Amino acid sequence: VQLQASGGGLVQAGASLRLPCADSGRSFRRFDVGWFRQAPGKEREFVAFVANNNKTAYADFLEGRISISRDNVKKTVHLDMQSLKPEDTAVYYCAAGRSISWYGSKNQYDYWGQGTEVTVSS
Repeated sequence: VQLQASGGGLVQAGASLRLPCADSGRSFRRFDVGWFRQAPGKEREFVAFVANNNKTAYADFLEGRISISRDNVKKTVHLDMQSLKPEDTAVYYCAAGRSISWYGSKNQYDYWGQGTEVTVSS
């Protein structure tokens, strides 16, 4: 698994953004994938998760504004975010692991992408 997150940038509050996480490996369909984010000076926090069977989960404080989906043929997971707020400013990371039991724990993921920076201006 080799993950590449992209799609970040500078957007205004209220905008929408799609972040792709692409895998260049050969076993993508077997992996569970999560998105995390880390704001300046803060801990990395869970955002969203999609299992290899397409079961999804979201951080409570973001639910309703985000959705996650995967395309195993294109080996890509998308994080779609709507109604962005300045407090959504962070570096967003995708990560992958096998048989993840607690998707909110960073330690469950074995592979991490390099992160893509999202800045939301007010």
